[in-house]
Amino acid sequence: MPAPPDAEALSPDVSLVASDAYSHKGLTYPLGRRAPEAGELIALADGVGWARLPIPGSLKHINVWVLEDGDGVALVDTGLNIPDCRAAWDALFDGPLAGRRVSRLIVTHFHPDHLGLAGWLTERFGVALWMTRGEWLFARMLSADVRDAPPREAIASMRAAGWSEARIAEEQMKGWGRFAAMMSPVPVSFVRIRDGDTLRIGARDWRIVGGCGHSPEHACLWDQTAGLLIAGDQVLPRISSNVSLSLSEPEADPLGDWLDSIATLHTLPEDLLVLPSHGEPFTGLHARLDALDYGHRDRLDALHRRLAEPARAVDCFATLFARKIEDNMLGLATGEAMAHLRRLEVEGRATREVRDGVFWYRAA
Repeated sequence: MPAPPDAEALSPDVSLVASDAYSHKGLTYPLGRRAPEAGELIALADGVGWARLPIPGSLKHINVWVLEDGDGVALVDTGLNIPDCRAAWDALFDGPLAGRRVSRLIVTHFHPDHLGLAGWLTERFGVALWMTRGEWLFARMLSADVRDAPPREAIASMRAAGWSEARIAEEQMKGWGRFAAMMSPVPVSFVRIRDGDTLRIGARDWRIVGGCGHSPEHACLWDQTAGLLIAGDQVLPRISSNVSLSLSEPEADPLGDWLDSIATLHTLPEDLLVLPSHGEPFTGLHARLDALDYGHRDRLDALHRRLAEPARAVDCFATLFARKIEDNMLGLATGEAMAHLRRLEVEGRATREVRDGVFWYRAA
């Protein structure tokens, strides 16, 4: 049914004036430091709304997007399956989205802050989940893999990275299946989207631009006519997305895939308004892609120098990261270090030797 007459239209917010804008490190933030409060929807362009959900940890939030879709609205990304995120959605549905029909749910990739409430939202509104096949399959696989103890492959990978036996024992006590704990049930069916597809959503055409490295088959949405890019985690303004070597595919090259994806995104226009999952909307796409590319290649060169002496993944943290790695970040840091070491192997700049199950790397 059409929106009721008193429903808030997703048209640009006239209170967002040019004087709010500022520039930093080659990027311009047209809305300044303005960001949605709880239950608020900021209209960025006709039919494109921005909301923000709280999540724990250093990220603090995830941005979600509301797109006019005929007589309803399409939602892009969901937040974690936690009470704070569900309450934030309730505030939106009781406030600016009151009376609006939800037409479909689109998810950029499988990570729980993006997909965690997909089951809750699709069941609540009786709509389909739209995402790429690789992301949906990965989510279904991980959410189904719940065990009392980590699989032997996980233990072997911790040992290979140089974790202490005491730290491995701690992980064994935690069981296996934390992914499922952050998710509402992943829908058993979905509508597949893929790189190069064009989705007609309301009056806009959004082209799917695929990415890889941060996740298997990430989907960005590009409105070429209006110059908008819903970037998910493929382009973030202030931080670099985690790129980790996956337990599922230990001989892959995720950092190589990530660098290739940066090159693909570099073919898009420079003047797009980028709508990231974390941080504020910005312009300066090419400058940000250049910085991301340079940052990883610079760390690869530094790591290559470090490997003049044999090293394990855990020995490389000081070279790769600008802060001390605490226990709660050990898994992410290990995955990122292994991805960089694997990239050096693929480039022929490092070799790997296995001693008692531990991987030792040396510059080639």
